[in-house]
Amino acid sequence: MSLTSSWVFWALLSAVFAALTAIFAKAGVENIDSDLATLIRTVVILVVLAGFVYFAGKWRFPHELPTRAWVFLVLSGLATGASWVCYFRALKLGEVSKVAPVDKLSILLIAVFAFLFLDERPSVREWTGILMVGAGVFLLALKR
Repeated sequence: MSLTSSWVFWALLSAVFAALTAIFAKAGVENIDSDLATLIRTVVILVVLAGFVYFAGKWRFPHELPTRAWVFLVLSGLATGASWVCYFRALKLGEVSKVAPVDKLSILLIAVFAFLFLDERPSVREWTGILMVGAGVFLLALKR
């Protein structure tokens, strides 16, 4: 198996880009409204991804996609938009070193939601790690 066909490779790369996102976003919202910053970021993502999908030959006409895919992708898009608006507002108001870890409480919530709605069953070891992440978020969020 090649490195680029491993989910771990892509997940680690995602973590690197997510970290850069937080740093760049904090610098970007310094002198502008956080909602405007979110819009600019979204437009950049739309243009880059549209070009990638088109030039990679992955484009399909929307009417060819299953209705179920549309429903869940629209819901995912709405949740992403809400997350970004909240995240950028939090970055505008707080320190990135505090906002980003609290945002990662999503790790715990993802595990719970996946258990409830996707029938995923993490092992005891995995739950322990997930709960440790959650505990770490609460430690970071506590005021001194």
